[in-house]
Amino acid sequence: MPELPDIAAYITALEPRIMGQRIEQVRLASPFLLRTTLPPIKDVEGRPVRELRRIGKRIAIGVEGDLWVVLHLMIAGRLHWRPPQAKLAGRKSLAAFDFPNGSLVLTEAGTKHRASLSVFVGAEALDSVDPGGIDVFAGDLNSFRDALTVENRTLKRALTDPRILSGIGNAYSDEILHAAQLSPVALTHKLKPEEWTRLLAATRDTLNLWIDRLRTEAEAGFPEKVTAFRKEMAVHGRYGEPCPRCGEKIQRIRYADNETNYCARCQTGGKLLADRSLSRLLKSDWPRTLDALESLKRR
Repeated sequence: MPELPDIAAYITALEPRIMGQRIEQVRLASPFLLRTTLPPIKDVEGRPVRELRRIGKRIAIGVEGDLWVVLHLMIAGRLHWRPPQAKLAGRKSLAAFDFPNGSLVLTEAGTKHRASLSVFVGAEALDSVDPGGIDVFAGDLNSFRDALTVENRTLKRALTDPRILSGIGNAYSDEILHAAQLSPVALTHKLKPEEWTRLLAATRDTLNLWIDRLRTEAEAGFPEKVTAFRKEMAVHGRYGEPCPRCGEKIQRIRYADNETNYCARCQTGGKLLADRSLSRLLKSDWPRTLDALESLKRR
């Protein structure tokens, strides 16, 4: 799912292309994409774009008359900039927003169409889709800690809860925790003062690093390959590869459709975190440390 740095890159690419431009037509290939009925989507046609805004992991396009088009890409939704009146070809193409200078096309891979398009009138209605997570760049250490300790949760779950923090998901939470050298299963109520300081610094530094990097790419060309797996990442999507800090192999915890990646040497004091599927299979034979894992491999 595109997260804060990816959404920032999309907005950077869209600003010079659609700001001040009229939406000539909105074409929908899938009626299930549109999640609101009033105002009708046709009401945004003929109106120029006045503002672009990020709301969590959503992109809000404000047009004249205080109307807002809100796109939620979910896991597999992506945006593309195409020539004017680009055809909506294939099952992946869900919608097109036609401007005088080009078409903004929304696609979604796979069969589970979760991406959504909504239209709202006014800022109050727009606020209704904001999950409420805080902006990590706006507050201080106290507000950051207070937000994450409302409930006693693991750091991984707290960082990725949109009601707590705005725009952070599976990929960048892995990178943040590696940078902070903290375990993904550490409990928020157990963190020490110096660990909170590290976590906030790592959150801001990691997001700033990727915002700057992806915005630079977006200034050179429209981001056509938005992905949660990038070769420059330290741990996310790098299971079995060496940790860039210590050289130990990256480990993982798998659950449902997601995977948490971490370095046992840097983040958990050498302790292997239980992988739900493998630990159930191995039971008492599950290796608890890196040394035990190596011994198991040598059998």
